[in-house]
Amino acid sequence: MVCYLSRNYKNADIAGNKAKMDIEYIMKKSGFRNVGLKQALHSNVIVAFFYTLLSVLKGICCLHKGDVLVLQYPFKKYYVLVCKMAHWRGVKIITIIHDLGSFRRKKLTVSQEINRLNHSDYVIAHNEKMKSWLEEHGCKSLLGTLEIFDYLSSTKAPVREVQKPFRVLYAGGLSLRKNAFLYEAGKYVGLSCRFSLYGNGFETERAAGKEHIDYMGFVKSDDLIANAQGDFGLVWDGASVSACIGNWGEYLQYNNPHKTSLYIRCNLPVIIEKKAALADFIHRNGIGICLDSLENLDTVLATVTSQQYQEMKQNVALISDRLADGYYFKQAVTKAIAAL
Repeated sequence: MVCYLSRNYKNADIAGNKAKMDIEYIMKKSGFRNVGLKQALHSNVIVAFFYTLLSVLKGICCLHKGDVLVLQYPFKKYYVLVCKMAHWRGVKIITIIHDLGSFRRKKLTVSQEINRLNHSDYVIAHNEKMKSWLEEHGCKSLLGTLEIFDYLSSTKAPVREVQKPFRVLYAGGLSLRKNAFLYEAGKYVGLSCRFSLYGNGFETERAAGKEHIDYMGFVKSDDLIANAQGDFGLVWDGASVSACIGNWGEYLQYNNPHKTSLYIRCNLPVIIEKKAALADFIHRNGIGICLDSLENLDTVLATVTSQQYQEMKQNVALISDRLADGYYFKQAVTKAIAAL
C-alpha cells in the first residue's frame, strides 16, 4: 500500500503550503492512504504543533511491512524520526523535495541536509540540476525528478486580447531586501513592455522607471488566475537585473519556483533567466523566453511577433492542463514506486 502523512498547514495560499496541499490532494485522489490525521489549517502555533505531533505518532503506528510512505520535505524535526521508525517497520520511503534548507535560508549545512535525505530510499528532486547537485554532495538515495510543480485550481484563466506594449507580470515578495532588481528594472522597459507587480511590500517611490510599473497589491492565487493583468510571467530573483545573484537569485539555478506554475495556470508564457534550472523546461516546451539579462527585456520583446506569441500561448495551455491534473507529480511518483 502507498501511504502519505498529512500535516497541519497555516495558510492555504502561501506558495510552499499550496504546493504541499496540492500533492496531498493528488495522492488522495490517486488512492494513496493517509496514515496521519486529516489535512488541517491551524493558525495557532501550539495547536498546530500538537496536531502535527499526533499525526506523526498515528502515522507511524498505522504503517505495515511492505508499505511505501511518501513524505514531503522539509518535514521539520520529525523527518529523521519518521524515516527510522518506518524502516524499522519494513516500510520504504519516497521523499519529494519542496525546499532545501542549506540554500537561501541557511538553516542547515549541506552535510546536515544530505544526511537527512539519505534516510530516504528514493528522493524526487525538482529537476536535473538539483538531482546532479544532490549526487555531487553525497546523496546515496535513488533519485528522480519532478520537472515542474503541479498547480490545482478550479479557476479558469480567461482569453485575453493582447496588444503591445506587453505587460510583464511579477508575483511574489516585492521588498527591496528580497528583490532589489525590481527597483532597477523599470529603467529598462518602456516602448515594448511595462510591469504589473502583485504582492506585498513594494515601495513605489524608491523604484526607477516607476512610470512603467503598475503596483497591483496582494491578490489571492485564484483571483490572480481569473484576473491577471499581464501577457508574460516573470521568474527572477535577487539584487541584480543583469543576473540572478545572492542567496535568493542563485537558488533559481536549482529549484522550481512555484510561481512558474502559477503563471502557466494564468495562461501566461514565462520569462526566465537562462541559467535558471527551469529554463530548460521553458525552452523545451516552447512556453516562454530565456534571457541573459533583464537589461535586454524591452529589446527582446520588441522582436516577438503575434504568431510567435500565439504559439507560446497554445503551448502554455497544454502544460496548464497537465498542471491542473497533477500530471507531473503522478508521473514522478509512479517512477519512484516502480524503482523500489
